[in-house]
Amino acid sequence: MTHCPDLPDASAERLYSPAEIVKSGLCVGCGSCVAAQPSASMEWDKDGFLQPEGPRDWYEAPSEYLAKACPFSPLAVNEDMIAAERFPAAAGTDASIGRFEAAYVGHAAEQPFRQDGSSGGMTSWVAAELLRTGAVDAVAHVVPTPPHENGRFFDYRVSRSAEAVMEGAKSRYYPIELSRVLREIRATPGRYAVVGIPCFIKAINLLRRSDPVIGERITHTLGLFCGHMKSAALVESFAWQLQSEYERVRAVDYRRKDNKRPANWYRAQLLLDDGSKAEQDWWHLVDGDWGAGFFQNPACNWCDDVVAETADIAFGDAWVEPYSSDGRGTNVVVIRTKAMKQLIEAARGDGRLNLEPVGPEFVIQTQAAGLRHRREGLAYRLSRRRKGIMPVKRGAASADLRLRRKLVYRMRFEIARWSHGMFRLARRLQRPAIYLLWARNSLRIYQALAWSHGRLGRMIDGFLPR
Repeated sequence: MTHCPDLPDASAERLYSPAEIVKSGLCVGCGSCVAAQPSASMEWDKDGFLQPEGPRDWYEAPSEYLAKACPFSPLAVNEDMIAAERFPAAAGTDASIGRFEAAYVGHAAEQPFRQDGSSGGMTSWVAAELLRTGAVDAVAHVVPTPPHENGRFFDYRVSRSAEAVMEGAKSRYYPIELSRVLREIRATPGRYAVVGIPCFIKAINLLRRSDPVIGERITHTLGLFCGHMKSAALVESFAWQLQSEYERVRAVDYRRKDNKRPANWYRAQLLLDDGSKAEQDWWHLVDGDWGAGFFQNPACNWCDDVVAETADIAFGDAWVEPYSSDGRGTNVVVIRTKAMKQLIEAARGDGRLNLEPVGPEFVIQTQAAGLRHRREGLAYRLSRRRKGIMPVKRGAASADLRLRRKLVYRMRFEIARWSHGMFRLARRLQRPAIYLLWARNSLRIYQALAWSHGRLGRMIDGFLPR
């Protein structure tokens, strides 16, 4: 294992409690803080997010462990430092995608990975291949779960076969947490791979630095490009809009694949208790514009990692033509270790993967909107933050933007914040129309600002002051 420098002297820094992290809107719900605390657990909060709960003397006590384990702690080392430790010999470094050995665009040629996944099937293929080759003994990943049994539509699980891994294929825009599988990994020797979004992979790497057992047993990390996390309320909102009773929903497919439609034409589907299905295209839903930020986790406002910069390998959707129009799905893949590159190249040579090498500029192009929101937008949000713990990020606060861009970022922030309260009000009064009317009108305003591009955008920017 690469030697990791110690955490800064805790006596010289301000330590924070789980309660302070949560109150400041910096808890993303990963569960790393409760994994080593037997009396603590992750429970639903009023907005449909998983948050830590535990004894008062733990929950309200400043914690050096939290400083080492929480991905949003101001004391945690950042993504650049983690990547430098884990990938010191990487072939290249880019300010937007971090360290890398290689990048590709394409899909899994082997079935059923592409046909059963939301995108090109590469995440499930790599997880299954690590198991097949004996590189790992098990994979921790997200799978559907019966909501009437545990109150969750999805949860992390440890799988030990390719067939079990395939049960976790497809995208899940739902709160999940790592505490149970981390406890299982600590209790059961073996080599594990973990699949997760950027902040979860960062949490894993923070634990690897401070926990020798986790450091030894988690040998591979598979990252997922991420826009932001949604609350559980998104499922209930879908049910309202599809004229279905939420209590009858048994399963959710956020991205039902149709090879005859472009991959970026998302279609949501609900499976009800009688076996019937209700579905609708996302653009017909009042909260279906991802960029508007409905039901976003507050911590996502303070994240600057889109492409899982601390993961050994990371996967996203190739949101550029001609790939975005291919309904079968296409991945963009960033590799950061030589071992992962060898695994991918061997499979390419055998015809098991249909991948073409690309440069970092191609990866950036596929994620342009997300990177802009996490860099330019984050700098602006930092410049406006006045309450709670101040996030420590890699970029500096800045308000040097055109007024229209400021208004776009403010609108996203307020939609994310107000969507939780408006939804709670509508649910409490049993009047879904309260939320739906607010969301529809908010979306119209947001799109009027955000979709002003080209000549129209330049005209608007010409009239508005900075």
